[in-house]
Amino acid sequence: MKVALIGATGFVGSKILAEALRRGHKVTAIERRPRRLVPHPNLTVISADVLQRDELAKILRGHDVVISSFNPGRGAAGPEVFHKFVRGHRAIIAATKKSGVKRFLAVGGAASLKTPAGIEFLDSPEFPAAFEAFKPGIRGTRELYYMLKQEPGLDWVFLAPSVMITPGLRTGKFRLGKDHVLYDEKGASRISLQDYAVAMIDELEHPQHHHERFTVGY
Repeated sequence: MKVALIGATGFVGSKILAEALRRGHKVTAIERRPRRLVPHPNLTVISADVLQRDELAKILRGHDVVISSFNPGRGAAGPEVFHKFVRGHRAIIAATKKSGVKRFLAVGGAASLKTPAGIEFLDSPEFPAAFEAFKPGIRGTRELYYMLKQEPGLDWVFLAPSVMITPGLRTGKFRLGKDHVLYDEKGASRISLQDYAVAMIDELEHPQHHHERFTVGY
């Protein structure tokens, strides 16, 4: 497929890029400040500011799918971060719609998933105190899910990882869920970046979800 990937050099996006290329897809990597990427015959790198909606729409046009791993600053803190996320997400959604691309896969977060008590993870006592400083960005990713629910004309998917998503092994062995946090046999909620990317490209190749969120974990 022809894949437009926003945020292709990021924490999650770089693994999605690797998985997509591994499976033979043609990828257009869209970055505001493209970093050095290893040349690949199926890779095209384009510099673009996602806030420039008309420019972005032209770049997206003709692709089979848009995968958004947009993040204006991983690890950044402060209330302005939330607004940067929201502005970026809104612009990307608008540009995708204008481009005519119907399928939109979003890299989500665990914040909107529900705990066993039925509370969104971000608002629950389970939310780690160590993540407190990064709440604005986490809220910004959750907001993307709320935005997408208002887009019936876009065939969107919001793939939420488990609570902990870290570099690890590409096992291809994981579980899928829908609205609730997934926990392993030890009570931990975790997924490797590599297996998250596998789940995303699986969904690209064999669509199982439409206009909804799903999650992946061990």
